Amino acid sequence: MKIKRITELALLTAASLIVFIIEARLPNLTPIQGVKLGLANIFTVYGVYRFSGREVALMVITRVILGGIFGGNLSAIIYSLSGAVACLIGMLLMKKIIPKNYIWLCSVFGAVFHNMGQTAAAIAITGSFSVIAYAPVLIVSGCIAGAFTGLTAAFVTNRLEKS
Repeated sequence: MKIKRITELALLTAASLIVFIIEARLPNLTPIQGVKLGLANIFTVYGVYRFSGREVALMVITRVILGGIFGGNLSAIIYSLSGAVACLIGMLLMKKIIPKNYIWLCSVFGAVFHNMGQTAAAIAITGSFSVIAYAPVLIVSGCIAGAFTGLTAAFVTNRLEKS
């Protein structure tokens, strides 16, 4: 990897980590536990269309692990990592069929995959399938949050391409 590319990835990782930590400190927007915007995923969605899968995976894994350490919630790493990996795999697959013009749609799919990954982790940890009852709420809120982060990523991508 070239120095310029490594630097760009490092800056995106740092920015996503900062946003991740700030968002973790904000009060919940809804009374439903676990529902949040996932603003750090703006950088992930952008990265999926800008970098290779391996490079984006390094960025996401670094953000999740450091976010868990800096946020002081090491047990959340399991849920965050399972959701982030599922989201990344889903978006990398969707990238092949969704053009860059519809980056927001890729983000919506990523949010759904993220929630499926976290639900799978909850089932594995609790040993109970009862958490699936919570999945419809997560999927609807994930679609809304995914659309928001995706539209923001599309705006950022368009601005960066113009400059």
